[in-house]
Amino acid sequence: MRYALYFTPAEDAPLTRTASTWLGRDAFSGAVLPREDHPEIGFDEISALTEDPRRYGFHATLKAPFSLKDGCSEADLLEAMTAFCQNHSTFAIPSVVVGQLGPFFALVPETLHPPLQDFAAAVVEFFEPFRAPLSDADIARRNPERLGERQRQNLVTWGYPHVFDDFRFHMTLTGPVPEQRADVMAQLLESRFSPFTRRALAIDSLTLFIEPERGAPFIVHSRQLLSPAPTNGYHHG
Repeated sequence: MRYALYFTPAEDAPLTRTASTWLGRDAFSGAVLPREDHPEIGFDEISALTEDPRRYGFHATLKAPFSLKDGCSEADLLEAMTAFCQNHSTFAIPSVVVGQLGPFFALVPETLHPPLQDFAAAVVEFFEPFRAPLSDADIARRNPERLGERQRQNLVTWGYPHVFDDFRFHMTLTGPVPEQRADVMAQLLESRFSPFTRRALAIDSLTLFIEPERGAPFIVHSRQLLSPAPTNGYHHG
């Protein structure tokens, strides 16, 4: 069993429904969802290009998948989630857009948003005491030879290379898309997600996902709301 702390909107939120349909799977229920063909990208190609994010479910990584450290229980983790959410307030990313991270497409902030960076860093640090150290095999899976020195250090210290200054919030929509298909994919995603782009996205919760066994689809275990936003904007205790 592995756990992960992600952001995802509510199960019935229009963005969640749209993204789950796009990926072909609902991470809250585990249900496989029917998808439509697109004139220029057929069902089979979309299915192949969304295979990896489909397993994880629609989310943005805050604390990457981890096994619990010896002596820590799931109940302890849930209690810590409650405490964290009580001490951190809802805030909003001012604008999200469909963007690319290398060959991958994702919903990303239009510009770097410092409160989001601070929030993600707080999640990484607060829940670190629950994380078992990575095995040598886990580290090898991250291809550390392809990482920069700081990212390699992050991987060893925090279990994930993309934390703190290397963190970039992204809600993954595809696996790697071949360069010759990138333009048509961009157009399709811009159209599909236009109701949600270039507008604010509320970061109002923290969601615990679980991977029942290695390689199994991740599924939502529980979602906890952050505290209501204070009148003066983002705050954390």
